[in-house]
Amino acid sequence: MPSLQSVISCLSDYDPSALPVAQANRIIADVVEPVSGVEQLAIRSALDRVLAEDVVSPIDVPAHDNSAMDGFAFDSAMLSVAGGSEVALRIVGTALAGDAQALVPGKGETVRIMTGAVMPAGCDTVIPQEFVKVDGDTIRFAADAVRAGDNRRLRGEDLARGKPALAAGRVLRPADLGLLASLGIAEIKVRRRLRVAFFSTGDELRSIGEPLDPGCVYDSNRYTLHGMLRRLNVDLIDMGVVRDDPAALEAAFRTACENADAVITSGGVSVGEADYTKAIMARLGDVTFWKIAMRPGRPMAFGRIGSNGREALLFGLPGNPVAVMVTFYHFVRAALQRMMGADAAPLPLMPVRSASPIRKKPGRTEYQRGILQRGADGQWQVRITGQQGSGVLRSMSEANCFIVLGHEQGSVAAGELVDVMVFEGLV
Repeated sequence: MPSLQSVISCLSDYDPSALPVAQANRIIADVVEPVSGVEQLAIRSALDRVLAEDVVSPIDVPAHDNSAMDGFAFDSAMLSVAGGSEVALRIVGTALAGDAQALVPGKGETVRIMTGAVMPAGCDTVIPQEFVKVDGDTIRFAADAVRAGDNRRLRGEDLARGKPALAAGRVLRPADLGLLASLGIAEIKVRRRLRVAFFSTGDELRSIGEPLDPGCVYDSNRYTLHGMLRRLNVDLIDMGVVRDDPAALEAAFRTACENADAVITSGGVSVGEADYTKAIMARLGDVTFWKIAMRPGRPMAFGRIGSNGREALLFGLPGNPVAVMVTFYHFVRAALQRMMGADAAPLPLMPVRSASPIRKKPGRTEYQRGILQRGADGQWQVRITGQQGSGVLRSMSEANCFIVLGHEQGSVAAGELVDVMVFEGLV
């Protein structure tokens, strides 16, 4: 893997005290590489796993020309014979799905056909049954009710033999499992699960169930991290709360990197916090400390730490609850996806009208918590949740989106368009 310092040394405008969001993400992307390790799974067990190799279709799907609906199959040449008037065809049999009969209708003949049934030889068109009048063994319909080739699914039109079906790096969804089953594939190779260790730091933190002493707070960050990581389908190592003690912190970091691929901490990276936390991070590996030009979530540590021959990527997040979530979604999430071997496409932004003015200074990226809803005119609009402090976790709970205000962007007037990142599928 490339070292962090070698990546940073190539940047002429690198400033760790005022690092733009885009540059921080570029640095992380240049350092992160997928973990090795592949396992073979039954497709029933492969949901949300990362495909380790391309899947090529071993068959044509569908395997034969077939009917797209219930109706009557015939040769479209009969449409021109009718000369634009009514078509009359004699029924000579029935084709059912799964029953490949050797029916060969002749001139002026048709076959009643069910959805999915093999198209009889010489037939290329299906007239839906609701478009015809049946008179004994004869059907009649207007010649302009159907065009040549209508309602016929061609062999291999969904997926042809030898063509790519799914690409390596895809996170498998329910539709993908169905696609694999349609190809007769029972097992596939996937990347092994990523192992992620996480803990909170601070003498003021208490776990749920412990007495809340004066000046102390319950540790919420581990629970939000646990939930966000669960959405990524990784193996979790919850190491609890680690006190501000040099020996305890070093032991925690060593245990974490010896047992995990990535280590995520909250707290201990801000200005004024215990110096030994940063010193231990730096002593154990190749780590840099950033003040990112963003709000919330300015302080962050990133790098690689090692112990007893094992290494892990380190993400040192701020201690404030909202800042933890913002930095996770805008830095850590994509990095972990890359480590999993998954495609890490940027999260989509949607332009939406702002329901009210928003104050913003150029020179930093802001992630305001917003509520996206339809206005009285039926158009989508977004408003902030209220107080936007990085410790107001309620703002994340109430919100259904981020309002993303770009690095160079200034204040927003009511009615202006702003970029919105919707939480659905993210949080």
